[in-house]
Amino acid sequence: MNTPRALVVGTGIGGLAAALRLREVGWEPVLVERAPERRPAGYFIGLFETGRATAQRMGVLDAIGNRAGPDSVTYDIDRAGRRRRPGLGYGDLPGGPRLILRGDIEAALHDRVVPHTRVRYGTGPVGIAEDPDGVAVTLRTASGDSVTDTVERFDLVVGADGLRSTVRRLVFGPDRRFLRPLGHVIGATILARPIPGYRPHDGVVLAEPGRSVWTFPFGDRPPGLLFSYRTDDEDAEFRRPAIESLRRAFGPEPTGPLLGHLLDQFEQAEDHLFDSVHQVEMPTWHTDRVVLLGDSAWCPTLYSGMGASSAMAGADLLGTLLQRNPGSTARALREWDQRLRPFMTLQQRSGRTQGLTMFVPQTRRDKALRTVTQNLLGNGTGKRVLKAVAARQFREKSIDIAAV
Repeated sequence: MNTPRALVVGTGIGGLAAALRLREVGWEPVLVERAPERRPAGYFIGLFETGRATAQRMGVLDAIGNRAGPDSVTYDIDRAGRRRRPGLGYGDLPGGPRLILRGDIEAALHDRVVPHTRVRYGTGPVGIAEDPDGVAVTLRTASGDSVTDTVERFDLVVGADGLRSTVRRLVFGPDRRFLRPLGHVIGATILARPIPGYRPHDGVVLAEPGRSVWTFPFGDRPPGLLFSYRTDDEDAEFRRPAIESLRRAFGPEPTGPLLGHLLDQFEQAEDHLFDSVHQVEMPTWHTDRVVLLGDSAWCPTLYSGMGASSAMAGADLLGTLLQRNPGSTARALREWDQRLRPFMTLQQRSGRTQGLTMFVPQTRRDKALRTVTQNLLGNGTGKRVLKAVAARQFREKSIDIAAV
């Protein structure tokens, strides 16, 4: 019996996890990546229990690690730089998410995958034709000034190529059919210098109606930086340099010393992310032989905190169901979609409701509620009550959806 072949498009968390699981269940994965080389480590993410349980099964949890400082504190601040009592930082949320970089997960998975599976960089699909016996994929490889197209056949194609997925566009249709804008823009980077007046492993949050800036403290490197703001015209934000749009979004009031310092650091950073926030909504994530995974399929957004966890869990579950349905890829994909969809519906709803308002208070009422919450956190009883309430709201981030 021939070993079934799977094309995995994208070498992010979802693609690497899918390649690992496919190899484990007897498939031959072929990994392609549009970029010419491995991506840099990227920015801050949190890994909740869903992701930790999956990473443990995959044998990569210890390699992923945890960059949280042992005694880090996150402070709410105002524009004048006045700090309030220590608040509830990201690492203090129910479930104790690990504070890591996206690249920590990618590196751990990469080290497990590459001894057995070669990655073809500078390569991606430009045509996908499915038939009852498999999928014919036209792969385009760019090397220097030359471009080469080849056609290869696969038993399965896994599209794990991100929010603006090429696989999704080729098989399911244009982005506009599936991208749901949340009306927000983010700017992220890693700080090169400490925040004046704070310990290197402490964080700050400046939250105002419709806009916020967070720093995420790490124990072994400078904090991550995230600007986030509401907009009614996403296109206009990208017609200007990123720093100009950020300064406009956080004006016209004077920035004050600390916000001004963070904006200056963003402007001077060698690398940054500046993008609009979308979720992906699709009635199905698969055909009989093509399946989308991670942000390509559902993109819960960074506000949910579940992008990395859900990508790994989706890949883990995909491998399990393909193993349980030998010779019937279509049935495996149907079962996969049916099991995963209610879970991802919860994560998406959380991302655009409580997750969004946690990062960016949308109204003065949200801002006032945040202030009350900060005051309650200043005493032991209030902190225990708030953690108990939050634990119920965050319970869905601890579901081990791939444990079947």
